Amino acid sequence: MKKVSVLFAAVMMVCAAGSAKAQKVASMEYEVVLSMMPETKKMTSDLDTFSKTKGGELQKQGEAFQKEVEQYKAEGAKMTEAQRQAKESELQKKQQNLQELQQTAQNDLAQRRDAAVKPIVDKINKAVDKVAKANGYDFIIDSTALIYKAGPDATPAVKKELGL
Repeated sequence: MKKVSVLFAAVMMVCAAGSAKAQKVASMEYEVVLSMMPETKKMTSDLDTFSKTKGGELQKQGEAFQKEVEQYKAEGAKMTEAQRQAKESELQKKQQNLQELQQTAQNDLAQRRDAAVKPIVDKINKAVDKVAKANGYDFIIDSTALIYKAGPDATPAVKKELGL
């Protein structure tokens, strides 16, 4: 029985060694390539402009709301109980509207960013695919995920493929 186990283990090692194929692996600085692309720079500029515009609008509305709150604080003592309750209710609704507008602006920004990033990432991935096939790489791994790097760097080839 012991001989059968040893024989089985030896056969498995020979099979494993025979079927193992050396795989070519390269690394790449994905974020560096992404940041160098003109599309990324334009997207960043467009998103910044959108964000500043929305932020300015929200700030104006917030300031108007704060003025209303200050006015209520100053004149609240002169109001009847019913008037105070009505004004407080109105102010709460305005505050909720402002919060909803802020959330909508954040969602709009995220959607714009996602829509703008997709074609850029697709372009990089196509270039990586071409480089991998041209150089016979089985894997191209982002260099930021590596603990130890001794293999080839595909970053220059991907940059060349993208014309950077």
